[in-house]
Amino acid sequence: MSTKILQMKSISKEYFGTRVLNNINLDLAPGEIHALVGENGAGKSTLMNILFGMPVIHSTGGFDGQVFISENEVKIDSPKVAMEHGIGMVHQEFMLLPGFTITENIKLNREITKHNLLSRIFGENLKSLNYPEMNKDAKKSLNQLGMNIDEVLPIAGLPVGHMQFVEIAREIDKGDIKVLVFDEPTAVLTESEAELLLEAMKILSEKGIAILFITHRLDEVMVIADKITILRDGEMVAQSNKSDFTIADIAEKMVGRKVEMGKLSSRATEPNDDDIILTIQNLQVDMPGERVKNLSLRVRRGEILGIGGLAGHGKIGIANGIMGLYPSKGMVTKDEEEIQLNNPMHALQSGLSFVSEDRRGVGLLLEQSIEMNTVATSMQVQNRFLRKSFFSNDWIRFYDHEKIRQHALEHLEKLDIRCTGPSQITRRLSGGNQQKVCLARAFTLNPDILLVSEPTRGIDVGAKQIVLDLLVEFNRNFGRTIIMTSSELAELRKVCDRVAIIFEGELAGILSPSAPDVDFGLMMAGRKREVV
Repeated sequence: MSTKILQMKSISKEYFGTRVLNNINLDLAPGEIHALVGENGAGKSTLMNILFGMPVIHSTGGFDGQVFISENEVKIDSPKVAMEHGIGMVHQEFMLLPGFTITENIKLNREITKHNLLSRIFGENLKSLNYPEMNKDAKKSLNQLGMNIDEVLPIAGLPVGHMQFVEIAREIDKGDIKVLVFDEPTAVLTESEAELLLEAMKILSEKGIAILFITHRLDEVMVIADKITILRDGEMVAQSNKSDFTIADIAEKMVGRKVEMGKLSSRATEPNDDDIILTIQNLQVDMPGERVKNLSLRVRRGEILGIGGLAGHGKIGIANGIMGLYPSKGMVTKDEEEIQLNNPMHALQSGLSFVSEDRRGVGLLLEQSIEMNTVATSMQVQNRFLRKSFFSNDWIRFYDHEKIRQHALEHLEKLDIRCTGPSQITRRLSGGNQQKVCLARAFTLNPDILLVSEPTRGIDVGAKQIVLDLLVEFNRNFGRTIIMTSSELAELRKVCDRVAIIFEGELAGILSPSAPDVDFGLMMAGRKREVV
């Protein structure tokens, strides 16, 4: 007889024709801690969304495969059904109500009530909340996690570590939990809090609760897991007992893939450490979800420097901080001239340009034409594509429509922007063509340094290659320095001279694109190396 509490068999999922999971098999025994690891985009979250019946799965065509709970096949089409089958999930993003107390959050939708005078006369709906009993239950759940905290405190103002434990206590309080999914539970915790959480996970497993543990911290995997599954690009590349792996094995399997290198053209002058164009010292950026804590980095003139790392560790915050889009501290100098932080105009006037990861929210004027998007920043910063008024008044200028149109036509052809013409509204373009318009705007500024963030996110394979080729061309033909931030490690290794890995808001190290997969994997998991 099977002892498995959960079995996921032959799970596959497509989003709009793109396969993101392919024939994944996963099972858990009661009390087992099963670690699920992989890079961003490996398929971990999609697999858990299937298990928990999240709407994003069923609103996009569902999935292929079967899910069994205690050997019985189940159809989980909503979180409510998942919870009825004893599946709980502690999400990476907190699902707490800040204006409520700890007890109220733990007992939400499972409140204990008691009769009062009105309810006895007018019915059950007028019952009062039984706070003494609810507080008692909440305290019991918190004690199981080793948390000595007053259950009547409000959530607002609690340390993030405490909020994480409240999330877990809420799941424990349900009482009938068979499988508990932890999605990056230690990402927001201090080292001591993380140790407490791992101990709490052991306690829960000893009570027979099966745990799925999603994490990027490989040290934690080796401490806590009984079994490990490694996903890469939607495929299961390895699954075995912890004793069959080393940290190096896991790291290499997480990131290992064919990387095309050695096809880039040479430059007249190759970048070197004696010619530094940008110096970053003790940079701190307060970008929610991508905070930079204390980053120092030197960028060589004429290089393509890649910035990689796992989601939420700060790589996205670097360019956003330098360009003044989020509050920043520290010092950034270009050619020994300080760039004023928190001042986007000064960054642009200093010869920097930025292609944001949020092209629709930040990068584009969606209701404006392609040609106006291409020249808008250059008009504002450099006074280009403008002509003086009839009275030669420098304060009154008009659009130079002829120059704007000619410039736009050149970029439509050069960047192969597929559209009806330069006057087409940008919102109506495909994602790949919108990204090319963002690049056209950045190229128009003719910057000394181009910061580009997630340049291929959300565009098709063909458009991805075109965008990468354009960046390489801008670097090679014009000698411009490019700082490219991406979650696609393979792309960074394909086009960059060096790749800087960010971990927990700091520089973990800098690697050559040809460095072994294991070095990248270890560094992304927090195993720091000396900068080379």
